[in-house]
Amino acid sequence: MKILYGVQGTGNGHISRARKMAAHFRARGADVTWLFSGRERDRLFDMEVFGDFEHRTGLTMSMQAGRLSYRQTVAEAKPLRFLRDVATLDLAPYDLVVTDFEPVTAWAAKLRGKPSIGIGHQYVFAHPVPRNPGNPLANGVLRWFAPATIAIGLHWHHFDCDILPPIIDTRLAPTGERSHTLVYLPFEDQAAITALLHRFPEQRFVQYAPSLSDNIRGNVVLRNTSLHGFRSDLVAATGVICNAGFELVSEALHLGLPVLVKPVHGQIEQLSNARALAQLGWGTAVNNLTESILAAWLAERTAVQVRYPDVAAALVDWLLSGEWNSHHALWETLWDCTRGPVSPHQFRAAGNRISARGLAG
Repeated sequence: MKILYGVQGTGNGHISRARKMAAHFRARGADVTWLFSGRERDRLFDMEVFGDFEHRTGLTMSMQAGRLSYRQTVAEAKPLRFLRDVATLDLAPYDLVVTDFEPVTAWAAKLRGKPSIGIGHQYVFAHPVPRNPGNPLANGVLRWFAPATIAIGLHWHHFDCDILPPIIDTRLAPTGERSHTLVYLPFEDQAAITALLHRFPEQRFVQYAPSLSDNIRGNVVLRNTSLHGFRSDLVAATGVICNAGFELVSEALHLGLPVLVKPVHGQIEQLSNARALAQLGWGTAVNNLTESILAAWLAERTAVQVRYPDVAAALVDWLLSGEWNSHHALWETLWDCTRGPVSPHQFRAAGNRISARGLAG
């Protein structure tokens, strides 16, 4: 079987998932071609596991100062390039297209009738999971950005839906000495975040962002985003402050770290993630990050630990089997292997007691 696997390159969560999948594909000798879009090729890093990968411009969302900018998104879009990339992508050599919310491969497969499987967090929103209402445009993007013949959604909890646990590196384990709070808010004003952290001189923070250079400023260590450095600082952290993306929160839950999330304003996925995290009681979600909010969280932060199984290994075996008509057995097996504060069989009763309150968009 020959597989074309498309990965959305905006942010690092999609690529982080893809690294786990790529390692298992390679271990099984699978024939997989990787295609990335949504970020300039020269801004991709630690890509060795993907071999000689393909790259396209694709589509992405523009974030400014912690807010989704629809105007800037439209201004930076290259629709003719996108249509040309879709039209010229050669799918003839491939038996299957897999997309992690990557639109070029998804639309090429849809328009040519090629079997496609979507694997990613965004696909959970076709199910009745906790969700911010959003607006027609945002809902349309979730539905049509990267359509797939079969969609496999990933989430922190199954919410009594036919979805799977997160894809993470299950080898992650906390170090004996936890010394700092990890801060990763790449869509915010980094100078403003550093200034806020300086108001807590008794606390040590490690602040990551693609725009930062490695430096130390008082109680804040500034670091440019890197795979191995970030992972080392994550397992040595006492807690995580981040936007409400999916992958980093998944890793924090797996490690049993307290989490404070501030969703990107106007981004329906992040707003929905914040709602889910708050409803589960597994983290703290806020609309704005202020001195008083941060002080309260630092003083009272608590954590839960949800130990997730190796979802990537199970998904790779399922994909290579060719038996794609049902993944319910996969659902049962993986959730039964998940160890956390609420077991799969307890959710229906617990879910009926969860508050429906969410964050403002």
